[in-house]
Amino acid sequence: MGRSEQRGEGAGPFTTRLTWALPEGGTAVWESRPARKRGTLTVRAEGAAEGRLRTAGTVSLVRLRRLNTVAAVSFCIGGLLFALGGGLSQFGPGSPMTSASIYFTGGLFFTAGGYASLLQAINTPRRADHGVLLTPGWRWWSYEPHRIDWLSTFVLFAGTLVFGINLLDSFLRGLTVQQTNRLIWAPDMIGCTLFLISGHLAFGEVCHGWPWPWPCLHTRSLGWWIVAINQFGSWLFLISALAAFTRPVTGSQINTGTANWGTLTGALCFTVGGVLQYLERPKPDEST
Repeated sequence: MGRSEQRGEGAGPFTTRLTWALPEGGTAVWESRPARKRGTLTVRAEGAAEGRLRTAGTVSLVRLRRLNTVAAVSFCIGGLLFALGGGLSQFGPGSPMTSASIYFTGGLFFTAGGYASLLQAINTPRRADHGVLLTPGWRWWSYEPHRIDWLSTFVLFAGTLVFGINLLDSFLRGLTVQQTNRLIWAPDMIGCTLFLISGHLAFGEVCHGWPWPWPCLHTRSLGWWIVAINQFGSWLFLISALAAFTRPVTGSQINTGTANWGTLTGALCFTVGGVLQYLERPKPDEST
């Protein structure tokens, strides 16, 4: 059975939505994020005002639920630990080593969440010519930079790994100002930048186009809210990183309070995003 592709939409070179005519009449609409997160595409009968969801196979749905749960829970725990670390740094009596340990543990959860998100993109159901989603064989890795969902999650995962360097180096003591900025601050800035790039790509996926010069407002979309909240958290992380730069002349951070508050509030954004992400999964009663 063939298809007659009617319209492709997307951001730049990336296709995020496809509409095609079905041989039996009507149309099928594939969208990148719903297919990846919920394992669904929309089928509309000829002349019908609304469509119905067509799901991937049971194997795909089970995979998506499990990976989504791992990612969502990991981001929730990681966000809470980062918020705790920021709170202790700002208000608590804890030592810098205590905060560093909490941040590092939170970073491990962020990395786990980033890799689970990448696995979800790697093993997402693939669209077929006759309006169904096919289940690919399980893979732990792929290289698909032509897909915006893969690229967004890969950049996110890379950001968590760079943050890991920053968090590991934060245990070092007796560093000069130059070493502190090179080993701790620079990886922090790179990680924040990668998070923002990942979020921009995610916006392109949910908006089916780049959100520029004005951001798209799809406030009825759960996916849009998740992307928006996480992107806001990434900006707060960036503000925190900028404020944590150590001045070569004085040996002190630009603004320690801003650095701590940026980390705390940014981490809470990722916690909320993780809670919402847990809801963006295949429904328990969905089947082939």
